[in-house]
Amino acid sequence: MTTLPQQDLTYFLVATTDTLPAGEVMRVTPPGQAPIAVFHTSDGVFAIDDTCSHQDTSLADGWVEDCAVECPLHEACFDLRTGMPSGPPAKLPVRTHETVVDDGSIYLRLSAPDAA
Repeated sequence: MTTLPQQDLTYFLVATTDTLPAGEVMRVTPPGQAPIAVFHTSDGVFAIDDTCSHQDTSLADGWVEDCAVECPLHEACFDLRTGMPSGPPAKLPVRTHETVVDDGSIYLRLSAPDAA
């Protein structure tokens, strides 16, 4: 567990570990941003852009295994830690975002738009 830096306004609350238990995923759409998928896995909490870089579909609807999500449309897999695809048909990574779990609260900090 990481402690949220005091007075750091770049993080915002997205869920609690009660509302997003291990094995679950949720979509959040910050104002003016594209949707983000937040995954709570046995390895931790990870956040990536929710849209597959190969074709326009939600990664939150995919299958998660071993810290990777498989796109439900064409089976491209993305590493939840890095956003990198493991192979075709996706060639481009998806953007990742920093998450912090502090006292049961899950916070998210958005990456720069060109961070993928």
